[in-house]
Amino acid sequence: MSIALYRLGRFAFARPWRVLLAWVLLVGVVVGLFATQPHKISTGLTLQGTASQATLDEVSAQLPGAGGTQGTIIVTARDGGRVDTPERMAAIADAMARQSRTGQVVDREEKLAAQRQDVRDRITERIEPTVAADLGPRLASLAASLDSAASRLGNTTISGLAQRAWNVSSAAPHDMIQGASMIFAELAELQKNAGASGLSPQALGLPTPEGGASDPVAAVREAVDRASAPILADLDRLTTGTTPQGGPLTVDGRTFETIRVSDDGTVAMMPVLFAGTLSELPGQALEDVLIVTDDAIKGVGLVASPSPSLLPTEPPLGGHEAIGLGIALVVLLLTLGSLVAAGLPLLTALVGVFLGVGGAFALSANFLMTTSTPALGLMLGLAVGIDYALFIVHKHRALMLREGLPAQEAVGRALGTAGSAVLFAGLTVITALLGLLTLGIEFVNTMALTAAATVTLAVAISLTALPALLGLVGERIVRRSARRVRPASGHHPVARRWVGAVTARPILTIAAVVLVLGVPALGATNLRLGMPDGGVAKAGSAQRVNYDATARAFGEGANAPLVVAVRNADRSPLGTPQLLERQGQLAAIEGVRSARLMGVSPDRSLAVFQTIPAAGPNDPSTEDLVHRLRGTDLPGALSLGVTGLTAINIDLSEVLAAAIPIYLGVVVALSLIILLLVFRSLLVPLAATAGFLLAIAATMGLVVAAFGDERWTWLVGVDRAGPILSFLPVMATGLLYGLAMDYQVFLGASMREDYVHGKDARAAVKTGFHHASRVVVAAAVIMISVFGGFILGDDTTIRQFGFALSAGILIDAFLIRMTLMPALLSLAGERAWWLPRWLDRLLPTVDIEGDSLRRRLTEAA
Repeated sequence: MSIALYRLGRFAFARPWRVLLAWVLLVGVVVGLFATQPHKISTGLTLQGTASQATLDEVSAQLPGAGGTQGTIIVTARDGGRVDTPERMAAIADAMARQSRTGQVVDREEKLAAQRQDVRDRITERIEPTVAADLGPRLASLAASLDSAASRLGNTTISGLAQRAWNVSSAAPHDMIQGASMIFAELAELQKNAGASGLSPQALGLPTPEGGASDPVAAVREAVDRASAPILADLDRLTTGTTPQGGPLTVDGRTFETIRVSDDGTVAMMPVLFAGTLSELPGQALEDVLIVTDDAIKGVGLVASPSPSLLPTEPPLGGHEAIGLGIALVVLLLTLGSLVAAGLPLLTALVGVFLGVGGAFALSANFLMTTSTPALGLMLGLAVGIDYALFIVHKHRALMLREGLPAQEAVGRALGTAGSAVLFAGLTVITALLGLLTLGIEFVNTMALTAAATVTLAVAISLTALPALLGLVGERIVRRSARRVRPASGHHPVARRWVGAVTARPILTIAAVVLVLGVPALGATNLRLGMPDGGVAKAGSAQRVNYDATARAFGEGANAPLVVAVRNADRSPLGTPQLLERQGQLAAIEGVRSARLMGVSPDRSLAVFQTIPAAGPNDPSTEDLVHRLRGTDLPGALSLGVTGLTAINIDLSEVLAAAIPIYLGVVVALSLIILLLVFRSLLVPLAATAGFLLAIAATMGLVVAAFGDERWTWLVGVDRAGPILSFLPVMATGLLYGLAMDYQVFLGASMREDYVHGKDARAAVKTGFHHASRVVVAAAVIMISVFGGFILGDDTTIRQFGFALSAGILIDAFLIRMTLMPALLSLAGERAWWLPRWLDRLLPTVDIEGDSLRRRLTEAA
């Protein structure tokens, strides 16, 4: 491998434009895809194999309208006052009407009105035939009387009225009732006119309607009102809920049941249901709804705060990443000594990130990509891209300075040695990331593949484009003045004193590291996984205002609605009495604050209730409620299905929590195998892997303290503690493992190289540390800076990732690789590199130190 990389380096150096042209063409392809392909960032999660996903699929199939994107818009007064003044309530109602007119939002008020009208129509259809059966003979009798009066008086008006009465008497029930009311009204008018002329109706021979029924339509309406009143009351109880919070919005006598106003009148909550999922909606659907809402209410001093599901989905990136890049540039300048040399790693890293993250984003319409995916790819791509290029450029300059090699030869040898380590380290990171595919979670797969692709590109660019760029720079990569004064060695006073101190008293060093990391590692036992909600969003953000106002006005549980599906055991239709019974049974379950009917399937075999918990989405009692609901057997019903965003997040956290020990086992096995191949030792793999486990435990403990403990959240600028991102532990484990192996390979390979070439085992630890520590320190500081820059952002998910990775690198690089491992290896002495002969013969040779290249060059010389 080292010989092939040596040749690749010399080729790229000698023909830089050919190599760079290939990368330029690839950049062009990504730009073309980005410009021509639709982009889609998803806020939804698909969690196949879980109870919540199975219920969601069933509900979506039976009630297609329930599967659309939904959320809430909280309306508050800019001055903190009431929203229930006539002017402001009218504006809120207008906002709802404008949302419906966009054509993307379902008008729930219209649906409720249609349901009520349907009840009345069905009762009317039952009452009208009864009324018509009695009315028909009366109309026929009236027609005969009118005929007689018309003949006697010779009045054509009365004759026409008689003919119409004959026609209506045999009409369909509805038409008969409508026609009879009109005929009776006209007859009354004739009688009135006759009275005004001084003649009595009897004198003219005009009949009076039998039974005194002058308005059958009104009679039917009154009968329908009486019959429908209890049914509509039941419907109201079903749709309003068992314990509704606040009251409905009322404008000019019209009641809007779906818009709830808090008891103190300071908050209005507008539910929003789109006609489809985000992927089915036009690109600007969310923005359009928010714009028309704001236009309707801003004139009366109101402010709209949408829930996270209604906010446009954009990658949570800002300008904070530039801070980390600025620090990285300073470190590169100090390490490499020139602006040109420092700029090359930055340039290649940025190109790799553009290709990896930009390519994934350009193709995002073809798979499930969350908002965190591009940010994670950017974070990892910048860090490894800079570090891998740094290792090669540093080696390249060292060969020119210390051995006086020409630039082309130095590039070849740098790729054959440092490039081999970069390739191996990159493959380790990629393998760890691809191991996440075993979890079988779609959005985690996308994150892992995007990150793995970005790392692959970082390695490829470092091994091809970077040597080509060095070919363009040529001998100028090292100043002439620096070349005239060649350093005798790479030893540095700080590195020498540090490794001397940690190896002088190795047992004390080991005990100190274990104690220092053991304290935060204990905090990892308090790890509580979940999906950060609006309650931990940045103070003042729309998500935070929405969450806090909802909790204050309607209770914490209003932020954690559960969708509960109910079926009869025999799949029989659910009538209104049974729906009311099921609703009451749900409301009586411990932890349920309210239950309301969301809808029923066309065949009425499936009913869907929205169940409001007593606590918020990340409260342990809400998780208990989800399990309690699933374990509840209602009389005569199938097991309850529970879904909704809250239930899906709970299931996701449980799936990922269960995956942590399994994935750790995979990582441990992978680590032992890889390090066994690289170092051909039993102790080094065991010690390095144990050190990594201690580092990841301490890292998770620090994450818990920084984001989950109110006493320490101020350290990261968070004003409220919350859960730890459910997929953070497994993702951080994979990423930190790969990065930790980078440092172990670079430091350990340098130590082993000195040992193999005849140095005493303990002396080899020191000299190897001298040779590699400077570049490892620089690489670690760069990674910490890049990851740390993301802590300054507003998105909670990315802040947790940035903190975990920066803290993990700090712990692993400085306390494990550069403190604990030298102490352990020094304490073990010769035993550190011992390997049974039979195992040594079985293991394939992995040459990352470039020994085969050195032998080839020596033979050639």
